[in-house]
Amino acid sequence: MSQAPVRVSPLIKFARWSLLITGIGYGAINQSRLSSKEAKIRVIENQQKAIRDAKLAEEKKISAEREIKALEMLAGIKS
Repeated sequence: MSQAPVRVSPLIKFARWSLLITGIGYGAINQSRLSSKEAKIRVIENQQKAIRDAKLAEEKKISAEREIKALEMLAGIKS
């Protein structure tokens, strides 16, 4: 009916455990490397965002001024 489990060779057990531990170590090192790289990218993006936000604010200010002048001209108000 049911057979007894096959005895696994110690060499195969050693190879399995070695590969498992190696994979976990590789994953930890790779995760650390990628995390530090991503942190550097986030710092650069934050710096660029500050510059981009300043430019957008200036463009909005200029646009608002132009819109006010256009509305004054339409309403016939002299400034």
